[in-house]
Amino acid sequence: MVVAGPGCGGGIGDVADMKILTTQIVTGRWFMVFASLLIMSAAGATYMFALYSPDIKSALGYDQTTLNLLSFFKDVGSNVGVLSGLINEVTPPWVVLSMGAVLNFFGYFMIWLAVTKKITGVQVWHMCLYIFIGANSQSFANTGSLVTCVKNFPESRGSVLGILKGYLGLSGAIITQFYLAFYGDDPRALILLIGWLPAAISFAFLRTIRIMKVIRQPNELKVFYNFLYISLSLAGFLMIVIILEKTLSFTRGEYGGSAAVVILMLFVPLGVVIVEEYKIWNSKRQALNDPSPLKIVTEKPPPSQEIPAPSPPPPSTSSDKKLVTVESSPSTTDNSNVSCWKTAFRPPDRGEDFTILQALFSVDMLILFLATICGIGGTLTAIDNLGQIGTSLGYPKKSISTFVSLVSIWNYLGRVVSGFGSEHVLKKYKFSRPLLFTLTLLLSCVGHLLIAFNVSGGLYVASVIIGFCFGAQWPLLLAIISELFGLKYYSTLFSFGAAASPVGLYLLNVRLTGHLYDKEAGKQLAAKGLIRKRGDALDCVGTECFRLSFIIITAATLFGTFVSLILVHRTRKFYKSDIYKKFREAAEEAETEMAVSGNGVARAETKNG
Repeated sequence: MVVAGPGCGGGIGDVADMKILTTQIVTGRWFMVFASLLIMSAAGATYMFALYSPDIKSALGYDQTTLNLLSFFKDVGSNVGVLSGLINEVTPPWVVLSMGAVLNFFGYFMIWLAVTKKITGVQVWHMCLYIFIGANSQSFANTGSLVTCVKNFPESRGSVLGILKGYLGLSGAIITQFYLAFYGDDPRALILLIGWLPAAISFAFLRTIRIMKVIRQPNELKVFYNFLYISLSLAGFLMIVIILEKTLSFTRGEYGGSAAVVILMLFVPLGVVIVEEYKIWNSKRQALNDPSPLKIVTEKPPPSQEIPAPSPPPPSTSSDKKLVTVESSPSTTDNSNVSCWKTAFRPPDRGEDFTILQALFSVDMLILFLATICGIGGTLTAIDNLGQIGTSLGYPKKSISTFVSLVSIWNYLGRVVSGFGSEHVLKKYKFSRPLLFTLTLLLSCVGHLLIAFNVSGGLYVASVIIGFCFGAQWPLLLAIISELFGLKYYSTLFSFGAAASPVGLYLLNVRLTGHLYDKEAGKQLAAKGLIRKRGDALDCVGTECFRLSFIIITAATLFGTFVSLILVHRTRKFYKSDIYKKFREAAEEAETEMAVSGNGVARAETKNG
């Protein structure tokens, strides 16, 4: 059978070729990345809490402490993905994604029913459960798509984490455009949108996301940069639209037009996918039509380096065989039957595959966990309270939606800059990721202080700084975990690392910020001679509502910065070494196997033809 004539070169020959190419595109690694980008672009509903939380507060008559308790359960759900990680260890990714889609729809649909009063008798614990279930779907989406992509592109993990987490950061601004186009200015309808949209996208790509054999491509990093440039264009467009929406009054049709452009830009990466998969398909076809013989070149070493051939072993008796068996078996038995608890405190070298217990009990993980509590816990507290902060400082409602969109866009920029930037400086200058993580924590202190002292217009700048720093911390944290503890149990360790976020949020948001806010609101109510009735919202106005809270958060973040410096010192030698060497060698072995098998297929076809 002739696949293509000699003159066909790089073109598509017939319908059969088109079918083969289509299959190559849909089943290829790059289409899987595209599907993951779409899943991530709709999976960031938890970052939009500031938009719909005032409606929850007013509809259900909550005070700030209760609202912050809901926020805490939201972030516990979105970041404690241990269950999704363990499920991903024993099932294919499509199982994790389908479970996440069901959880997402159920959780947010129940919240929508409660806020719109379609169901009655909803208690606080019900709402905590619903928002936990809905938000926990994000950890399933992260585990199912993001972890799979990291395993499929181990040498470009910084870029993978940066671009995927970047789209997750942009998702707040993306969904806002869809919500304004579909429902207008109705925050309650937003809750319904974030219930069905992410679930629909996950179901659409269930069979696309899967673990694939790693084959290195020379232009792999360049392709990820192409995705980056497209995402930067999308972020730029969203920024322009947000500014225009703040200064002009958009009609429903104009919102629809902006949403249509967003959808178009979300599908632009598909063009990159088609080009790359066509190149791969074409190179395979050319290899089959014109196979290059596999040459094995051997050189005789100089006499001084010649190694005498080993003499044949003496004939062994049955007793010798027994001796060999007895001597060689203990090491194997020890490795396979030894308890994981016995090896928990005997970890391998950094960069090797740690067991789950070895990683959890390591000093490096403890340091990372503590620094993340202070860093991500502080920035997430600011993000979740943006609506209340803006209201208490006298900003109009339109500005508050602007703050949420600014956080979303700069959250995205933080993720792609830290992902791609850390990959670049690590490979070129051996600049460690823990040091970049430390510098990010230091920068976030500026945003916290701007909120604490209510600098004129400072909340706009604070939204930018905090959004950027919050976004930048995630790719760095997740890349550090994969580099220090290996990829074997990355699905679970990834989730344990993220669990530090809700711990920090509970301490800094629920116990600190919510408590001090309600205390100040109570003082203001008492000063007016009023008594709060059961079911009434408790609101605070003025700078004092959040000042002390964010001064303490700044101090906690500075403490996290110093803790992170300890990790920088402990890992300095590791990051000076070639940390990706073993992945490069494994990929080269896979390429050699493919070359040998491809050569064999071509010779068989030639012989049969």
